Amino acid sequence: MRIHWGLAIAVGAAFAWVNMARALGSEIDHVRIDGERDGAFISIEGAFQDPRYAVRAREDGRLIIIDIDNAALPPGGIETRGTSALIARTVASSTAQGARIELKLTDKATYHARASNDRITVDLRRGGAAARAKPKTSAGSSAPRIERVDLEQRDGRDRVVISVQGDAEFRVSTRAGAPPRLEVLGARVNPDVKRRLEAPRDALIGSVELEQKGDRAIVEVHGSEGAAGTAIRSGDRIVWMFSPTTTETRPHSRTIAREKDYAAEVDGPEVAGFLSQLPMQIGRKQDQRYSGRRIDLDFKDADIHNILRLLSEVGGVNVVTADNVGGTVTIRMRDVPWDQALDVILQAKGLGMVRQGNLLRVAPLAQLEQEREAAIARQKQQQQLAPLETRLIPVSYATAQGLQPRVRELLTDRGTVSVDTRTNMLIVRDIVGQLDQVEDLVRSLDTQTPQVLIESRIVEASSTYSRDIGIQWGGAAVMSSATGNPTGLRFPSDIGIAGGVPVDNAPTQGLSPFNGTVNNPNFAVNLPAVTGNGAGGALGLTMGSLSGAVNLNVRLSAAEAAGSVRIISSPRVLTLDNKEASISQGTLIPFSQVSAQGVNTAFQEAKLELNVTPHVTSDGAVAMDVKITRNEPDFGRVGANGDPTILEREAVTQLLVDDGDTAVIGGIYTRNTGRNVDQVPFLGDIPVLGVFFKRRRFREDRNELLIFLTPRIVNRALALPE
Repeated sequence: MRIHWGLAIAVGAAFAWVNMARALGSEIDHVRIDGERDGAFISIEGAFQDPRYAVRAREDGRLIIIDIDNAALPPGGIETRGTSALIARTVASSTAQGARIELKLTDKATYHARASNDRITVDLRRGGAAARAKPKTSAGSSAPRIERVDLEQRDGRDRVVISVQGDAEFRVSTRAGAPPRLEVLGARVNPDVKRRLEAPRDALIGSVELEQKGDRAIVEVHGSEGAAGTAIRSGDRIVWMFSPTTTETRPHSRTIAREKDYAAEVDGPEVAGFLSQLPMQIGRKQDQRYSGRRIDLDFKDADIHNILRLLSEVGGVNVVTADNVGGTVTIRMRDVPWDQALDVILQAKGLGMVRQGNLLRVAPLAQLEQEREAAIARQKQQQQLAPLETRLIPVSYATAQGLQPRVRELLTDRGTVSVDTRTNMLIVRDIVGQLDQVEDLVRSLDTQTPQVLIESRIVEASSTYSRDIGIQWGGAAVMSSATGNPTGLRFPSDIGIAGGVPVDNAPTQGLSPFNGTVNNPNFAVNLPAVTGNGAGGALGLTMGSLSGAVNLNVRLSAAEAAGSVRIISSPRVLTLDNKEASISQGTLIPFSQVSAQGVNTAFQEAKLELNVTPHVTSDGAVAMDVKITRNEPDFGRVGANGDPTILEREAVTQLLVDDGDTAVIGGIYTRNTGRNVDQVPFLGDIPVLGVFFKRRRFREDRNELLIFLTPRIVNRALALPE
């Protein structure tokens, strides 16, 4: 009986692994290592339909990490065949995206990776071996040269294609917080090669930069946070391929703790249709679907053992019945799935079934319930008798007191957790299995808090235009015996005409070449434009007779002004995720307040201020609550006491912006236009001649305000791992 149970468990585990590997799409068979003196050749063999992998070096080329997406490791780990003096240790593990193989090397090395339908090969070369083997070349010898760098998009990947003339070695290095770098050793860059390439908007990478540093050419890729790179040598080209690390924008959730399930496991398409999650056929949902082969049954007083043997043969499963299962069955069914027929028969006889491996065990419901309760009791007893272990778990970025309630939820009744505040460490005591779950929980939660740099830019542009055209004219005429031109009549013998507009504050400059001002210019029309130092101009004209009997004074004035102003303010502040930050700069303006206690001096703030609370989403975007204020005093407009008014500009909003993108969160555009005409009634309306009786003024003011906001996650690589 024990042998049968062992075989059932082994077969069930094998089926589970096969199904999992089929779901993932890749099955790793083994890793073969062929060693050489100065290198090694690694071959990862398996059933790869479309291998998606990434190879990167760490620890200055002493650690090679190979990540294979959607790949599964076989039960018991992979088998490593062969050895090499360059490889010290090989470690294989499962990740959230697939499988990872780590190669710990004894010396620095460079790698070349290739992939085919059934294997992934990595060729390792000791870092200094090639340099020692080759003799030093003179300046005139043929050194490797980079002739061209291109960007291509093919098969959902971005490719950086480097055309190299000559035999050259290269290596790829990736560091946290730094862009991926490919170094071509001993190569020179052709002066005609373009040093910077910009990728299209829909590309996985942002840009590529090429530079010459010493005796090597360096290619850096910027903006590749969401892609994994793999470099291979193809003829006279080095192809650096970048593939998306995940097909979803949101990261996968990770299960770090799971209670043991005492229910029967279901795997295999032939029995999954009729096995419930509980070991008994109780509590079954009414909408359960059956997918077995349809059969016809017609029996009277048939032994239940024979019926079960028949259904076992039809469904291709193994059925074992308990000793206390017996009785007869009378059934008549047509075109019914065999698994539904089995379910109905067991319910009619008060029986239940349990799946164990590849076997179906049929027993009374009461017996199965007792076995289930006994299994739960044994598990609890083992938990109570298991030895306790105390583990110190350090916390780096979070606070141990903040994680203590989350840890307490995973502990058993015998477990305890305490906090050492000085060292920020958790002291956990429990059984070993629970301690491992607690440590996984702490490692998942104890991550760097994202830091966000918020940069705002407030741009103000204003323009003004004004035009003022005025006229002043007048004079005097006298007909009298004193001037020698009487009218010759008895009445009126003398006639005098003169302009009668007051000239208390009217400008009179320019009416006399000898005097700066004229006390009595006798203006008949006094509509001057506002002129002065730096504003407009005026021209005076005086005409008169020799005897002074007739005088005419004309003064033309005109002023036109245009101006534009542009003000740029750029406050920026750095803060943690979900923490409010504020930065301000301005002045305090004193003003007087009159009250019963007398005159008091108060202060009003006029400042530039940025208040923001960022929240970094799981896909790397930044949601922000923003309030931007720009107030300034306006001394051109004052109150009754001479205190200046405050010009307020404010924007309050909530928005979501991708990391590094710029958003325009608001804008105000104003335009004020005014036209004024001052004239003498009736005379100013005369066509053509009316211009001598009117003053025309025009003014236009335009003002535009734009507010830009740019968030940047400064520690994205560590706070938001892919």
